[in-house]
Amino acid sequence: MSGPLAGFKIIDMTSVISGPLSTMILADQGAEVIKVENPDGGDFTRALSNRRGGFSASFLNNNRSKRSIAVDTKTPEGMEIVKKLLHTADVFIQNMRPGVVERIGLGEEAIRKISPEIIFVSISGFGHEGPYSQRPVYDPLVQALSGLTTIQGGSDEARPKLVRTIVPDKLTGVMAAQAITAALLSREKTGKGQHIKLSMLDAVVSFLWHSDMGSQTFVGGEFPQEEAQSFIDLIYETSDGYITVAVNTDKQWTNLTTALNRPEWLTDERFLTPALRHKNINDRLSMTQEVLLSKSAQEWLTILDAADVPCAPILRRRDIINHPQIQANGTIGEYKHQQAGMLRQAAPAANFSKTPAVITRGAPMLGEFSKEALIRLGYDEDTIESLISDGIIATPEQSSKET
Repeated sequence: MSGPLAGFKIIDMTSVISGPLSTMILADQGAEVIKVENPDGGDFTRALSNRRGGFSASFLNNNRSKRSIAVDTKTPEGMEIVKKLLHTADVFIQNMRPGVVERIGLGEEAIRKISPEIIFVSISGFGHEGPYSQRPVYDPLVQALSGLTTIQGGSDEARPKLVRTIVPDKLTGVMAAQAITAALLSREKTGKGQHIKLSMLDAVVSFLWHSDMGSQTFVGGEFPQEEAQSFIDLIYETSDGYITVAVNTDKQWTNLTTALNRPEWLTDERFLTPALRHKNINDRLSMTQEVLLSKSAQEWLTILDAADVPCAPILRRRDIINHPQIQANGTIGEYKHQQAGMLRQAAPAANFSKTPAVITRGAPMLGEFSKEALIRLGYDEDTIESLISDGIIATPEQSSKET
């Protein structure tokens, strides 16, 4: 098996987006990921709309390169199967509400008796302690509590806005994948496993602090209110569509004034320095917008690019797949799925020169690996058939919701 994480085994008891995305990244990078699901429907995203061949797009896009085993962990026999899977695992990851995994008998203390050096990973919404820890969580709630909605709104006085993609879920998935890899590297050096706790709230606050929390950085010098930077974004209308243009340095500013044929802006007292251009951002952007209305999007992109001004077209979702830069990068590929047919998905983003990431299989049917997993664990055919007939494990044939 290819990939830098080949040889590592991960038992995945996560659902929805944050956990499954994390383990899919690791699976694409070569780790063996066994997704443990409830026989009664499995991961919630299996049931979402936009479907083909019994699979939702959401499930397909967050669970490829994995195997699924459907086990009823509420039964002693089902719990025994999970514990046997954990015996040779390197990582156990779950995103249940804090306290639930302990109540079902799979807390860290219980699992370390089975696999002492395992990497135990717990993803939560708001955190594992504190007044919000037991609350149900969804993406908009984390966007609100983290300050992301007011940052997106533009100022403390503006109406808050949600980012129209689930930043907390996806960002947490990426951060969890990085943390798991770091913990595995540490274990290779020290021989010791550890418990990784990561919340969606902490992930977003950390993400924002690097560029959006300057007003709260200096202790004793906090800004009491975040003033509007600009209510004009960097999306400009042309005579026939939209483009984006972004300039920061003095050279870029000079290049922009040349491209727009506005040399007088260079001596305008409002724009003499980067600080003044930032202070007078609304005037600067409004004036830029007025000029850009005079030509088409392609005309301006050609002119701006020739002047070495940072710019780009505004692409719709249906345009992205055919853009020459996307194609040159190999960002998106087409893959044949055994039930859902030909799929278009983003390829693994990181390219490894010696151990390339490989999509080993499409997202699994519910319980697709159940029989094979039990055979590997030493169960005989009669026992396996008994476990199936008793509803303790499920295979695709018994998974009525996988239709």
